[in-house]
Amino acid sequence: MTNRAAFSLPVRVYVEDTDAGGIVFYANYLKFMERARTELMRSHGYDKPALFDGMQFVVREVALKYHSPAVLDDLLDVTAVLSKAGRASFEMTQQVFRGEQLLVEGLVKVGCINADSKRPQAMPKLMFDTLNGQIPMARS
Repeated sequence: MTNRAAFSLPVRVYVEDTDAGGIVFYANYLKFMERARTELMRSHGYDKPALFDGMQFVVREVALKYHSPAVLDDLLDVTAVLSKAGRASFEMTQQVFRGEQLLVEGLVKVGCINADSKRPQAMPKLMFDTLNGQIPMARS
């Protein structure tokens, strides 16, 4: 899973992102990935990524694999590639690079819920079609 994604967000590592040793605190990679997912949605015209007209996207599962740490002042590239989309959920494969070096990779599963009832809800057809159009075609 080390291919560069079409969508990439540059992120600089600041003091607030690190532990006492100057290494990025492990949970902060989730923040970097959240920003990349948000900006990917924004790039498709969805500028209210946390709340879309009565619906919300919530993370329901995350799996991460850490390869190497990022440190203070590193410039990182955080990628987001849609790997699966259903009517009420989607999955994104995400990676964090420093230059060509893969630091962290993960899979994030996101559900769509009704903002009031907090129950699963289908996303609007246009959004679903937009997301489905971003899934890479299988190569034969």
